Amino acid sequence: MYNGIMNVYKEAGYTSHDVVARLRGICKMKKIGHTGTLDPAAVGVLPVCLGSGTKLCDMLTDWDKEYIAVLHLGVVTDTQDMTGRIIREWDPEVTGSLREEAVRAAVMGFLGEYDQIPPMYSALKIGGKKLYELARAGKEVERRPRRVQIRELEIQEMELPRVTMRIVCSKGTYIRTLCHDIGERLGCGGAMESLVRSRVGIFGIEEALTLEQIEDLRDQNRISDVIIKPDAVFGKERAAVVSQHGRRLAENGNALRRECMTEAIFCEDGEKIRVYDEEGRFYGIYQYHKEADVMKPIKIFLLKDI
Repeated sequence: MYNGIMNVYKEAGYTSHDVVARLRGICKMKKIGHTGTLDPAAVGVLPVCLGSGTKLCDMLTDWDKEYIAVLHLGVVTDTQDMTGRIIREWDPEVTGSLREEAVRAAVMGFLGEYDQIPPMYSALKIGGKKLYELARAGKEVERRPRRVQIRELEIQEMELPRVTMRIVCSKGTYIRTLCHDIGERLGCGGAMESLVRSRVGIFGIEEALTLEQIEDLRDQNRISDVIIKPDAVFGKERAAVVSQHGRRLAENGNALRRECMTEAIFCEDGEKIRVYDEEGRFYGIYQYHKEADVMKPIKIFLLKDI
């Protein structure tokens, strides 16, 4: 039984669910969950939570993500990427006449917050039905715009009709929709040609492992070497050590008073604290509530085996 997070490199052709299914077989355990869907054609970082680490799935899904995307101008598809059916295609002379300055201005105009309409080919649900299920049935429904944030946007290469971009964005941002919207703004259409997710929070593509590499580690009985402990996710929070007196309270998931710690700790209202026992075992994340003068648990792990 493994508990923690694994930084997996999702290869093209796999869905995020495919990756989880393969890992269940490799690790011989059922309690595994991914932290954010990647389209089958996309590649890159897919943090996967195992065992008690699955309590982190919702938190990791909220993290900012970094992508490298190639925008292909002059074409519109039903999926907003080049795997879909072409709805409209402009004459190459149109994209050939685009000025790089105009393209750059259109791209950089999306830096910051904007209201993005989710694509029909997505896993969002409306009326209990996933949008892609409706799209495959030939139906299109009205989708409400959602406020997303493009925190960083950089053009890495421009060789029209293709533009390579590095994007750091908030949860819920569809990069293929961003590509579509840039094309709309330029008046020539656009679709995402390729996508690499290069970072999710603290997890970078340089350290990500393919399923084949993970299988090799299993054969060497070394999977534990690449399991990231849950407390690594909370590196920015201060740490505190619970005393023997407070340990039973912590083990039962109860709130802790500051005097339950081995050393006095002075907290700001709402501050989050990593709590360990004297042997260095991670109990979980607590939040200080000034009015009650207690630290209440947010996430409890009690991971005594990692």
